Amino acid sequence: MMGVFTLMCALLLWTTMAYAKPTTRKERVIHETDLNKRTQEDNNSFQYDHEAFLGKEEARTFDQLTPEESKERLGKIVERIDSDSNGLITTAELKAWIKRVQKRYVYENVAKVWADYDLNKDDKISWEEYKQATYGYYLANPGEFDDATDQFSFKKMLPRDERRFNTADLNGDLAADREEFTSFLHPEEFDHMKDIVVQETLEDIDKNNDGHVDEDEYIADMLAQEDGGPEPDWVRTERDQFSDFRDLNKDGKMDRDEIRHWIMPQNYDHAQAEARHLVYESDQDKDQMLTKEEILENWNMFVGSQATNYGEDLTRNHDEL
Repeated sequence: MMGVFTLMCALLLWTTMAYAKPTTRKERVIHETDLNKRTQEDNNSFQYDHEAFLGKEEARTFDQLTPEESKERLGKIVERIDSDSNGLITTAELKAWIKRVQKRYVYENVAKVWADYDLNKDDKISWEEYKQATYGYYLANPGEFDDATDQFSFKKMLPRDERRFNTADLNGDLAADREEFTSFLHPEEFDHMKDIVVQETLEDIDKNNDGHVDEDEYIADMLAQEDGGPEPDWVRTERDQFSDFRDLNKDGKMDRDEIRHWIMPQNYDHAQAEARHLVYESDQDKDQMLTKEEILENWNMFVGSQATNYGEDLTRNHDEL
């Protein structure tokens, strides 16, 4: 239900140059699910595993392998997850593996785009390099973008990216090494970037620019409908969520602290939640551990989870894992 804003307009596609997109924001928040209340329909669809932590944009399908190939390759991954080689996968082992997958995904993502921004090949990306690679066409042809809406305009995104870049640039040299550039592209993974995540979320949702998010703005962030259209049934639930759990001081709106509590809840471990979910759904003998056989029996859930990077790991060679 959560809306995923694509913060770049498609105008870049007009160019014949290989410019990259400005930074985009992932889904705002992940809601913890009470595993005991999940419906059978939820369990069968496995949407939780595909979208639980990375959102629809990053979920991976697994169409290129047959079920037999999937099970064979998943079995090899299970052997890697079993760190003590006792034939049983604990929640802790699964959590550790998922964290490894999450970290690898982030750094591999940066590695894939690094050359697009490091124009002078000095193994650093300066703000000027990023700005030219991303906004060069706009800066050279600003007249072509006069009709772009404020939400998607380059004029608004450029200073926003510069602010994020400067926050990521810890040593203040106006150039990002790989760790700094990783925090720029994936600010939600770094503590020193969390204020930026809160600020960008506020700017995205706060349509009246009063520095707060009221209930209607909160709903509008999720709901895409034509003016006058009926609200879906789930909106009533979300309005209750806003009044009961988002608006902590009951003043009818969310301030920055409440936004932070919403999108980055404390004491919530995504990897732990996913590991618990996979064990809960696959543990046939209810010993709170998984055998290889139990995992393979429920293989279609695992190939859509972070444990296999949404199925991508099943296409890798064994040595790449």
